[in-house]
Amino acid sequence: MAKSKKAKRSSARNTSLAMADRKSEAVRKTQETNILVKLNLDGQGRANIETGIPFLDHMLSAFAKHGLFDLEIKASGDLHIDIHHTNEDVGITLGQAFAKALGDKKSIRRFGFFYVPLGDALTRVVVDISGRPYFNLIKPEGEMRFTAEYDLPEAIHMLESFIQHAGLDAHIQILTGHDGHHVMETIFKAFGRALSMAVERNPRIMGVPSTKGTL
Repeated sequence: MAKSKKAKRSSARNTSLAMADRKSEAVRKTQETNILVKLNLDGQGRANIETGIPFLDHMLSAFAKHGLFDLEIKASGDLHIDIHHTNEDVGITLGQAFAKALGDKKSIRRFGFFYVPLGDALTRVVVDISGRPYFNLIKPEGEMRFTAEYDLPEAIHMLESFIQHAGLDAHIQILTGHDGHHVMETIFKAFGRALSMAVERNPRIMGVPSTKGTL
C-alpha cells in the first residue's frame, strides 16, 4: 500500500531533521587573545582542545565527550600575565559558536538536566535554551581543595561567559564535594549531558518550542 501524503511529509521532515547541518565556526581576535572554535552539535564527542590552560583543556574535552559534541578549540593569549583573558574569551567564542550552530532552534527539546557523581562530588545541571541568559551557581559550605592552576572561580567565569553568549538559562548546583578536581569534572560532564539533551531534535516538536513563537 502506498504511503499517504501525510506519512510521506512526516518521513521527509524526519529525514530533513536528521540531515540538517548543525556545525559552526567562531573566531575572536583581540589585542589580548586569538580564539578559533569549531563545533558540531551532532558529533561523536571528539575533542581537540588547545587553550594553553591544561586543566581547561581537560574539562572542555570532558564536556565534549559526554555531550557528544565534536569540538575543536585553538587559543593563544597573554598567558604570561595570567589566564583571565584567555579563559573568558574561550567562553565567549564557544558560546557564539553554540548559538550559531543551533540556528533557528526549530524542533529542539530546549530543556535539559543531568546529575553526575564522581567520588565525593555530586553536581546537578539544569539548562533552558531560552535566549534569555541567566546563570546561577549553588555550592555547599566549606573549602574545596584545588591542586591545579585552574580553580572554581575561573571555571565559573568561563561558564558564565559561555552561557551569556549562547543564550542559556543555566543552574548548576554542587550538591556535595570537597576534592576540587572531582567537583570540576562533575560540573563539566553534567553540563555537557544536559546540553546534549536540550539540543536534541524531536520530530514531534513543530517549529520553535515556545508559546511566543521565538527563542
